[in-house]
Amino acid sequence: MKPKLRLGTRGSKLALWQANWVKTALEARWNGLVVELSIIRTTGDKVLDTPLSKMGAEGHGKGLKGLFTRELDEALLDGRIDIAVHSMKDVPGELPAGIGIAAVPEREDPRDAFVSNGVRLAELPAGSVIGTSSLRRQVQLKHQYSHLTLVPLRGNVDTRLRTLEAGEFDGIVLAVAGLKRLGYTARITEVLECDVMVPAIGQGALAVVCRDQDPDTHARVSPLDHSPARTAITAERSLLRALGGSCQVPIGGLAKLQDAHLTIQGVVGSLDGSKLVTRQIQGPQADAATLGARLALELLEGGGREILGGIGIDGTSR
Repeated sequence: MKPKLRLGTRGSKLALWQANWVKTALEARWNGLVVELSIIRTTGDKVLDTPLSKMGAEGHGKGLKGLFTRELDEALLDGRIDIAVHSMKDVPGELPAGIGIAAVPEREDPRDAFVSNGVRLAELPAGSVIGTSSLRRQVQLKHQYSHLTLVPLRGNVDTRLRTLEAGEFDGIVLAVAGLKRLGYTARITEVLECDVMVPAIGQGALAVVCRDQDPDTHARVSPLDHSPARTAITAERSLLRALGGSCQVPIGGLAKLQDAHLTIQGVVGSLDGSKLVTRQIQGPQADAATLGARLALELLEGGGREILGGIGIDGTSR
């Protein structure tokens, strides 16, 4: 096996935390292995003044798929790096040919967090300004809290927290996982349960990817795989593929495994928040992929097809 692995990562504080976690785990598992980090900027890192949902329509890069993964995958395929670490929620439903997910490490809390200066979400008065970059979060908040004003918010975790501290927002919504990994658990005002906010597909999980035709590297990385997390992610990503989801589509999904039994829920919402289609199904863990696809069908038949059909490439109504 190779004595050294080159690990590609984005340069944000959170991405580096994730990359260093994988580096430490691999070096602890394989005596003598050296893992070197290679920082690569992605399209999503370079363009910070445009909402994620609109970047494909405005000609940035090659569309919305892989905004935070594409350049890393290209470096992997041309041999500049051996592995890459992605936030699973950023990984498109279909990976580029020649790349596979070698490991899904144990998942962090997949839920969303509301962060404010102490006021809980349900206590906010009409007109309060909430920042979030996600259409998924926006439509679910609009559905339950139509009196709030939703404003797009880009930037890394620290940048978003600073905008809150500066008084630009009354609250912001971030992933629990990112806040915990960066040591900001105390900043969480409340964790949003799934009856309020269904998480993004893959949220809280990592994807360690490598070339399909690199069995040595795959063997190095595969011990980091966590079977329950892999099962849940398999179901969620099957749902993602069946719905054709990306940054401009307001969908969410979360699978939970208990005693070889898998429960998966999903949501599709209209841009104005007036319609929210939610479904939940259960089945054996061995049928994870099938369950995800079946849930997608139920969501589409329950009104999701009409909702998604009315959303354009720029994340606005057609």
